Amino acid sequence: LVMVFYGSNGKSNPVSMENKVEHQAKNEITYDIHLPSDLGMLYKVRLGLQSLENSISQLCLRHFKMQNTSTLDTFSLTINKTLPLSLNGDRWIEFPVEWPLKEALSVVTYHLTVFSRNILSERNLVHMTACIYGTHGDTGDRSLLWSLQNIQQGEDNESFLVIVDAVELGELDKVVLLISSKTDCKLDIKKLHLKEAVKEHPIYVFEVNEAFSVHANKPEIQREIPVSFVIRGDKKKNDIDNNLHKEGSQARNLTEYTIKVYTGDKRGAGTDANVHIILFGNEDKSEVFQLSQSLEHQEPFERGKVDTFKINTKKLGSLHSIEIGHDGKGFASGWFLEKVEITDASRNSVYCFNCYR
Repeated sequence: LVMVFYGSNGKSNPVSMENKVEHQAKNEITYDIHLPSDLGMLYKVRLGLQSLENSISQLCLRHFKMQNTSTLDTFSLTINKTLPLSLNGDRWIEFPVEWPLKEALSVVTYHLTVFSRNILSERNLVHMTACIYGTHGDTGDRSLLWSLQNIQQGEDNESFLVIVDAVELGELDKVVLLISSKTDCKLDIKKLHLKEAVKEHPIYVFEVNEAFSVHANKPEIQREIPVSFVIRGDKKKNDIDNNLHKEGSQARNLTEYTIKVYTGDKRGAGTDANVHIILFGNEDKSEVFQLSQSLEHQEPFERGKVDTFKINTKKLGSLHSIEIGHDGKGFASGWFLEKVEITDASRNSVYCFNCYR
């Protein structure tokens, strides 16, 4: 049995329960675990089986209780689940930690659709996992080939759905694939679509477009795939995205970026100061742009509001960072910036820069 603890400042290494038994009663085992103090406030625990190679026995989990021995704050949860969830299946479960006076995250079911060419014919010999990363941590390595649903097969393409239960991840950032096989083969993966099961949008699209040559006696293949773009249900935003490419072709030397600025929803979050932004890409950086003409609001950067701006600048390539700030003018000019989303339709990309300060 292994646990991974997530805190406001990061996550722990996998903590093995082997040789950590302090007290064992009937159907109850107590462990004494020392976690790094720099994890901050714990918000999530992932619990699972380290390996299924040597045993196919199942572990029935009934109840989980955790106490901070310094503060005596206690968290308890009824689980009533059996690991692994199937014989060859997902061997992890995770749950949010809800401390007194602290709002907890919720458990979300994610739908991951894999578009490929030949994985289904090889799935009994191939081992493939995905680790999904977001602003609230990651899912750990989850098996992709244990419980396939919505299988679609054509002559030259196929797709299948994988269901992953995890504590909500926030804005999704990347997926890390791990692939190994019992025999030599080539696996052609086109792309991944990822969304929450109960929502139609947003859909996070991860373009892969790679044929992986997998060898039986070679180490597993690892690929880190950043989010390529995001399909959102907001019609106005989709119209803007669809028009960007057309307008860009008219101004051949310029690229149009759509910038969404999210002001936090807390007291004093808004500002009347003059806000500027600079975009940095792997090919160039933009000039300084004043963000003054919001497409939604006459007075931009009000509490809990989202403001959209459009700018034209030279081609910057793939964006990697931004500089954003204000001139401090006006009464109570302090500003709580949640995040900035930038759409470059010419590259079919959406970039998300989180701030939360």
